[in-house]
Amino acid sequence: MTDNTLPSRSHRLEPDSPRKRRGVAIFIRDLLIIFVVALLISFLIKTFLVRSFYIPSGSMESTLLVDDRIIVNQLEPALVPVSRGDVVVFRDPGGWLPAQPPLEQNPIVAALDWTMSVVGLSAPDSNDHLIKRIIGLPGDHVVCCNTLGQMSVNDIPLSEPYAQLPAGETSVSKDAFDVVVPENSLWVMGDNRYDSLDSRYHPNAPGKGFVPMDNVVGRALVISWPLERWSWLDDYPEVFRGVEEADK
Repeated sequence: MTDNTLPSRSHRLEPDSPRKRRGVAIFIRDLLIIFVVALLISFLIKTFLVRSFYIPSGSMESTLLVDDRIIVNQLEPALVPVSRGDVVVFRDPGGWLPAQPPLEQNPIVAALDWTMSVVGLSAPDSNDHLIKRIIGLPGDHVVCCNTLGQMSVNDIPLSEPYAQLPAGETSVSKDAFDVVVPENSLWVMGDNRYDSLDSRYHPNAPGKGFVPMDNVVGRALVISWPLERWSWLDDYPEVFRGVEEADK
């Protein structure tokens, strides 16, 4: 009698089989490649395109509040020119910020903070930068204040809805000034006009209160955190309408 029993052909792999170990190794390798590529892309984006900063002071209230996080477009002004009304982040031109004590962190927190900063999720150098609104571009004549308390640029008075003033005050600056912005520089002011150490208050600093264009990191685009404050930052083109014609 013929035995019709088929040979057993089990495809079950043993837990420690070479094929399974090789599959796990390939999986781990692919994960590492994906992680490294993602880290590299994030680094390139953070270095050349956009990055995050947090707001350390109240000088831009009520547009920006302390501890708000913002996304900054680093293509401006490197490739795209900035405009009057833009909110910009810039490195200290010298003498604007007090000396900062070294930040003490335990090694684990420091390593995590560094990793997050590489991909743009943390901004440990925010305290080394400032954020203000551009009022004057190179060549602009900026004066404050007229009889209505307004500032003017190239003889055009500005009506500034973003400027925060103390109750009862009508002048957009506590102190008068009359300046012409030098070449390749900016005149910047905080929206919280009576609580902002901006271009008005650094006449004896290296740049005499003006911010070199090379110090500008980029233009602030959006409030990204906290979520309930998510919004685009307006550059108020209507405020400066007519200034361009006046400076021609």
